[in-house]
Amino acid sequence: MEIRRSPHFLTLVAVLLIVFAVHDGYCFYLPGVSPADFNVESDVKWASRWDTYLLMTDDQIHWFSIVNSLMIVLFLSGMVAMIMLRTLYRDISKYNQLETQEEAQEETGWKLVHGDVFRPPTNSDLLCVYVGTGVQFFGMILVTMIFAVLGFLSPSNRGGLMTAMLLLWVFMGMFAGYSSARLYRMFKGTEWKKITLMTSFMFPGIVFVIFFILNALIWGEKSSGAVPFTTMFALVLLWFGISVPLVFVGSYVGYKKPPVEDPVKTNKIPRQIPEQAWYMNPVFSILIGGILPFGAVFIELFFILTSIWLHQFYYIFGFLFIVFFILIITCAEITIVLCYFQLCSEDYLWWWRAYLTSGSSALYLFLYATFYFFTKLNITKVVSGALYFGYMLIASYAFFVLTGTIGFYACFWFTRLIYSSVKID
Repeated sequence: MEIRRSPHFLTLVAVLLIVFAVHDGYCFYLPGVSPADFNVESDVKWASRWDTYLLMTDDQIHWFSIVNSLMIVLFLSGMVAMIMLRTLYRDISKYNQLETQEEAQEETGWKLVHGDVFRPPTNSDLLCVYVGTGVQFFGMILVTMIFAVLGFLSPSNRGGLMTAMLLLWVFMGMFAGYSSARLYRMFKGTEWKKITLMTSFMFPGIVFVIFFILNALIWGEKSSGAVPFTTMFALVLLWFGISVPLVFVGSYVGYKKPPVEDPVKTNKIPRQIPEQAWYMNPVFSILIGGILPFGAVFIELFFILTSIWLHQFYYIFGFLFIVFFILIITCAEITIVLCYFQLCSEDYLWWWRAYLTSGSSALYLFLYATFYFFTKLNITKVVSGALYFGYMLIASYAFFVLTGTIGFYACFWFTRLIYSSVKID
């Protein structure tokens, strides 16, 4: 016999449950259960109550990511050690010995371009701006990760990580102005105020325009996820009221200091660059240089994208800090290796190529984000897709500035080191 569950039957069951329960205030207690049984003091400390939600069950994958990145770093470190300890030592010894010989011998290799290697590049103003912005971004990321590793940034405080990053970005403006002005002074520039304005407005301005367009799309959909106008006004106030003055202070201090002296003199007439082999083509070497830095972080990048777009918690900042340190070493080493090969082929235009070599890893980041969109996400609306690619464009642009600056400073230190070790008349 089949029993039909009519609405009257469900109502009767609900009434019986209420009758057999004991009502006390706003709570219902089952028969035989004391109210004191619900007031049990927990042994878990308040600071550790998020551990259940933040427990990562895939820590083996993160360790695999770190081991994979360490293998890349060891491979690059071996190449750099071979170049620095063997090849460079042999080159420097040979060049210094040739200076003592009576017969004149023709110079070859990277010493041949010593009179042009520190010649200011084309669009040097723009390079100074991007280097200063990269220093600002590097300081923001480093301090944020240190705070996160020490436990000051908890996911229980929603938005705390983004708020900390924005505030640190504002206060790191002084280092941005100082770095761009110092490099601009080394290039013998005179319009330091123009460089300061470009450093203050170029990167934040591009990001703000993209963010405003994306937020306007959310407003058009009448979504509650749109950033309020008051918050946008507060961001602009932080930008113009604190960040821009700090950039001017840093630029003034950096420009007034004595300029960085080049280890060798620059010739008045630039020498002609010989025809290069196909593998030393700038586009090819730049694209090759970005693969290894991206390979060192792409596994961790998967978990970051998952936490952002699939609403999962990401709290393994210890792993992330190790991967960030590996990224710094990888960007520096791959740029040094390719810069050495470039100088050996008598191509002295290394300034922009050093920046773009490690910065090209941002291109692979955006391509991976595109692959992630079509394989992991189920987004069908045009506005949602525009939001995804817009935010990932901002992230890739910031990654380009960060990695490019790391590679540039590594190459800058490398060239000054090798040319200061050779006797040049």
